[in-house]
Amino acid sequence: MGGIATFEVLVPGPLTTVQDLGRFGFGRYGVPPSGALDAFALRTANLLVGNPEGEAGLEITLMGLKVKALTRVVVAIGGGDLRPSINGNPVDTWRSYTMKEEDILHFKGPRTGCRAYLAIGGGIASHPVLGSKSTNLSSGFGGYQGRALRKGDILFSNSPEDFLRPGESALPPEWVPPYGKDWTLRTLFGPQDDDFPEESRRVLMASHFRVSPHSDRTGIRLSGPAVLRKQGTGESIISEGVAPGTIQIPGDNRPIIILSETITGGYRKIATVIGADLPWLGQIKPGDQVSFRQVSLSDALAALEDMEERVRVFKQRLSQLQGLAKK
Repeated sequence: MGGIATFEVLVPGPLTTVQDLGRFGFGRYGVPPSGALDAFALRTANLLVGNPEGEAGLEITLMGLKVKALTRVVVAIGGGDLRPSINGNPVDTWRSYTMKEEDILHFKGPRTGCRAYLAIGGGIASHPVLGSKSTNLSSGFGGYQGRALRKGDILFSNSPEDFLRPGESALPPEWVPPYGKDWTLRTLFGPQDDDFPEESRRVLMASHFRVSPHSDRTGIRLSGPAVLRKQGTGESIISEGVAPGTIQIPGDNRPIIILSETITGGYRKIATVIGADLPWLGQIKPGDQVSFRQVSLSDALAALEDMEERVRVFKQRLSQLQGLAKK
């Protein structure tokens, strides 16, 4: 695998995987993008440790991960607050920390959100598959041997000593996403919204749905009012490509929000979550409440541009701070 032995996995938690921003362009072969469900959190954590924003990190689901540092290393945690601690002392998310050899990092369980992202200075040394280090769990490739982490696994990084620096970096508080239990997702109708009567589109936008326990990295299943098709339309259609954020209505008439481990679908898609809200999908957990709000295409583009501008400005600030530290 190469690199420097950096962490030993003491407790893996229910689902901890190596993810970067995903592999794209292989949908025609049935290969989904995979990648971090909350890309904003991973990108930010990587920037906090000095990595390129697309470097691979750990996606930690809900709780449990406990790792021991095998060398001095800078880390940053983005995403949900899973109550992280170093040697039993609570630490904040959206901030970098320097860990010493033998230090223990533990994620106890969710205070907010569903997934945390651990970035390691120097990244995770793993061989890319189809241009990405992301773990594809269903096919068993990418990441760490194509699977979730297990007790005893050793994670390697590339020259972690080169990323050590005095002080800590943090995301400005006003840019920290406000995670809660009630989510309003901005959406655009389509591509098959014409197959649903106006009343069903009204139901989708006016109702509150509950997140089912039967949700995972393939999709978020919702319980609530039925979203009915027009009379005379079949339950399914010919399978076609789907994108993360697609809101699909299967045979039971309850919405499913498609995530990044799904590449095709054979049900009608009434709407799609806008790009700027896709990171929220990685933080929605079973029991949370979800509602939808229709926006215009220009609103969707403006929201995405705003998110990308925050990332750009943050990168610029970090670059300036690092330049001052070297003087």
